[in-house]
Amino acid sequence: MEWIYPTCTGYIIKIQAVPGAVATQIVGPYGDRLKIRLAAAPEKGEANKTLLDFLAQRLNLPKNHLRLKSGARDRAKVIEITGLDPEIRERLRALWP
Repeated sequence: MEWIYPTCTGYIIKIQAVPGAVATQIVGPYGDRLKIRLAAAPEKGEANKTLLDFLAQRLNLPKNHLRLKSGARDRAKVIEITGLDPEIRERLRALWP
């Protein structure tokens, strides 16, 4: 999948975030990114927090395993996930089959 990249410590995922939605949900592929609608306003980091919380919950990972690597003030975001467990890759793929 184009939006998942393995690293030596885990994975990088590329996200296209759309804040201000009614509900937080995965929409599907958006070029080389995964598009996610966020039920949060793009103010004071709320959309970023909602995105990280949503991904941690969906991937069944502790929140401290996810970090916003770039895109804090942009819709195009890069999330770093630490952990080399093979199950993480399967959970990532299951976000959008």
